This record gives sequence, C-alpha cells and structure tokens, in this order.
Amino acid sequence: MRVLVTGADGFVGRWLIRRLLDDGRDVYGAVRPAEPPRDDGLTADERARVRWLPLEITDGDSVRRCVDLPYDAVVHLAAVASGAAALRDPGTAWIVNAAGTARLVHVLAEARRRDRADPVVLIVSTGEVYGRGQGTALRRETDPVAPCSPYAASKLGAEAAALEAWRRAGLRVIVARAFAHSGPGQETSFVIPAFAERLQFAKRIGAPVVKVGNLEPVRDLLHVRDVVEAYVRLLTAGQAGEIYNVASGEGLPLSDVLFKMGDVLGIRPIPEADPDLLRPADIPHLVGDPAKLRAATGWRPRHTLVDTLRDVLHAQAH
Repeated sequence: MRVLVTGADGFVGRWLIRRLLDDGRDVYGAVRPAEPPRDDGLTADERARVRWLPLEITDGDSVRRCVDLPYDAVVHLAAVASGAAALRDPGTAWIVNAAGTARLVHVLAEARRRDRADPVVLIVSTGEVYGRGQGTALRRETDPVAPCSPYAASKLGAEAAALEAWRRAGLRVIVARAFAHSGPGQETSFVIPAFAERLQFAKRIGAPVVKVGNLEPVRDLLHVRDVVEAYVRLLTAGQAGEIYNVASGEGLPLSDVLFKMGDVLGIRPIPEADPDLLRPADIPHLVGDPAKLRAATGWRPRHTLVDTLRDVLHAQAH
C-alpha cells in the first residue's frame, strides 16, 4: 500500500509514519518546502525509508504536483493544529485547514475521474467541532455540530469540503474526529506538554506554584500511539462517507491531570491562575463515544492516561 501523509513532519505525522513503516507500507511524506528542517523524532533509517515530497497546501500547483500520484491511501494531517494560533489569525486557519483540504480533495477527485487512482482519503478533524454540546453526554457522530473557536470552525469546513468530494465524485473520504491526545514530541503550546514543562521547572527550583489556565474543563485524553493506530485501522476498515470519533469515552478534569502529573514527578503542585493562559471559549465537557470506531475496526486504546503523562514527562527530561 502506497500511503501519502501530509504534514508528515508534525507531531502526529511522525508517529503515523513510524506505524506505517512498521506495517511495511510505502510511505510518502509531504512537508512544507519553505520551513527549515526540524527534528521530527524519526531515526535516520526511518527517514531514509520515506519518500519526501514538498507540499505547500495554500498553493494549487504545489498540491497538484504532490498529490496527483497513484496513491492507495492519503492521510491528511497538514493543518493549523493549534487552537491558539487559529485564534490569533482565523483567516489563515481557514485558508490552510478548509481551503487547503478543498484543494487536496479536488486533485484526488480528478485523479479518480481519470482512473489514475482511487485512494482512501482519511481527513483528520477534531472533536471540538461538537462545541459545548449537552452537559456531560458523550459526543456521538450523529450529534449536531456547533464549533465555538476558529480552529474548530475551520476543521468543520475541511470536513464539508472532503465529504462534498465524496458525494460529487465518489472519492473515498473518511473523517476521523480526534479528541485530545498527547505524547512525546508534542509542542508546549498544547496543555499536557505545557503542564509537564512547568511542573518539571517547579520541581527543579523547589517551588510548587505552577501557573495554569482554566482547570475545570473535562477532557478525553489519548496517547498519540493509540490515535495513529485508529487512523491505520480506518484506512482498511472504515467506510467511505462516514465520520468516526477517535476517543476513549472517559473524561477527566484538567485539574486531575495536573495532579496526576505531579504524582508521577513526586511533587504536589499549587496551581495559580494566569489570565494569559485562559481560553475565551473553553468547552466545559468534551468526551467522545468511541462505539462506532470500535464496531468498525475493533480499536481500543492500549495506553492509560498515566502512561501518556509519564511518556511526555520522560521525553521532556531527556
């Protein structure tokens, strides 16, 4: 199977590439040509086994050159993935996430029309498209969507563009709505590695006060390894035109997450609210129902929350 991964040098991309290589897949990694090389966490051998391609998702010619090849599957990860970055510049988030996806699926749909290729196309979205929802109920794929951030709105736009290509051209689109996930290599603009960085600093200087944002939201947190396992399974067992939550079905307040990380480090943090860390539209409770994904693929998370937190802390310490 020839698999194209866009955003291949990003946090999830590198873990997905490793998983695909372990399966013996022919992997094509699409990365932005204008950015300097970064440490993507892959070994030299792993990097050598990937065919790297330049991709500027905002440029139609670049998308055509990269995407118009006879792939068997495409996993579309290239995106403005940070909610904070999308809030700073919503227009760019829409250009990259929604319009970029529209460009990508248009090229793939044209290739299918010419009988050049008929790939499975996994569009990676987010559980945040559900918005605030109804209290503490698990979010199901049939629930109404009501995004309340520029990031979530732009990802919903990406879903709409991709599913339109499925309805119009028969492109085999599958949408994965991933809930919160973390692991080694995630940037500190995300909550778990941010907690880890602040907690380890507090431990080093012997001062337990840790600056935090809102700790009340309840989140469904997965290990990145489990998330990419779900993506790989959806490539072979997912149904075109369908949406699948990638979630554990279990939620925990961010305050509990912070204290669990402190337990791993052997400290008892004292949280101190920092207005600069507050998000204007935090969703109080965001936990997904994974039943549809499990029924289709047999997927279940193999890593506990403590596994995830320990892995993030260990990676930052080294």
